[in-house]
Amino acid sequence: MSRVVIIGAGGVGRVTAFKCAQNKEIFSEIVLASRTKSKCDVIAADIEKQLGVKIKTDQVDADHVDQVVALFKKHEPKMVINVALPYQDLTIMDACLQAGVHYLDTANYEPPEEAKFEYKWQWAYQDKFKEAGLTAVLGCGFDPGVTGVFTSRAAKHFFDEIHYLDIVDCNAGDHGKAFATNFNPEINIREITQKGKYWEDGKWVETNPFEFRKDLDYPNIGKRPSYLLFHEELESLVKNYPTIKRARFWMTFGDEYLTHLRVIQNIGMASIEPVNYEGKEIVPLQFLKAVLPNPGDLGENYEGETSIGCRIKGVKDGKEKTYYIWNNCSHKAAFDETGAQGVSYTTGVPAMIGAAMMLTGKWSGAGVFNVEEFDSDPFLEKLATSGLPWHEKHDIELGMD
Repeated sequence: MSRVVIIGAGGVGRVTAFKCAQNKEIFSEIVLASRTKSKCDVIAADIEKQLGVKIKTDQVDADHVDQVVALFKKHEPKMVINVALPYQDLTIMDACLQAGVHYLDTANYEPPEEAKFEYKWQWAYQDKFKEAGLTAVLGCGFDPGVTGVFTSRAAKHFFDEIHYLDIVDCNAGDHGKAFATNFNPEINIREITQKGKYWEDGKWVETNPFEFRKDLDYPNIGKRPSYLLFHEELESLVKNYPTIKRARFWMTFGDEYLTHLRVIQNIGMASIEPVNYEGKEIVPLQFLKAVLPNPGDLGENYEGETSIGCRIKGVKDGKEKTYYIWNNCSHKAAFDETGAQGVSYTTGVPAMIGAAMMLTGKWSGAGVFNVEEFDSDPFLEKLATSGLPWHEKHDIELGMD
């Protein structure tokens, strides 16, 4: 039984708080904090109404280490679940070191001034967390997160060597909006408009945005156009599984979405460079975020489902083997349970489970870790009973060549 602080009150924060409240035997006390406390209060009221569980709320600006330290000293949590902006990862990690608090997040640090996804900034904290006797778990959402755990399961149980890894992410949902992003628009658009890259033969190969497309077949959904992007879990997976010859990440986008995105880029609204407007500096992408639909409000009429998984080829006992492991998540089911859509749900549920693994001692150690470095079995056992059942098939055609 442990006290936990959750920082972030968007859709993922809502799901994480709901799922922690469903596991009171592990999370005996829950504090939800954000820059805007009123958002936390709404979530807390919904949790009390639906689950009969009371959680505390507080205010914090996670851009400032001293405020996060003060929050930790006030509530004395054993750990923090960071589902705030990725710009704030390092300030929260610094606060953890000062206050003696274990750390978990769902996305790697990204500098505000540059759209760049790398673990180097957080991996650099390895010695600090080790010396402090604290655990930091990076990237424990779905992708990154569950996809790393899926890969760990494959390596532990079914392969002597993994040679080819393709992470495939399909959102076949329909929210009825002309254009909307499924999580923070600023982060989402930065992520998908940067150059892509994939790992092959010991080096990174850079690609232009949306340069490579495959029409992939997803369970219960069918074929969807899928585009090669860079995603941060590739960086840790090729490090932790050095037998991988090629690792790629694919995500689905519809033609209408891509048309809107091209217009946004062509008129300069995807830029992160400040411009002067009526004597004030504004960042075009941040302004765009303010006028786009709030991802947290998409759930009510969201239909369809997501499908995210790993398609793996390698060898076992000297023979070639293929393996596919995945989860499908219904947007409607996610909303009915938590008031959030499926993309938030598939991130918030694993964050709760990773925290549960840490608090129950199933995942432990001093230092900075990615999820695939821990035992996959207890995590996946709890994932299957927490709203995200997973499926697997062996020795099938993967459709990735």
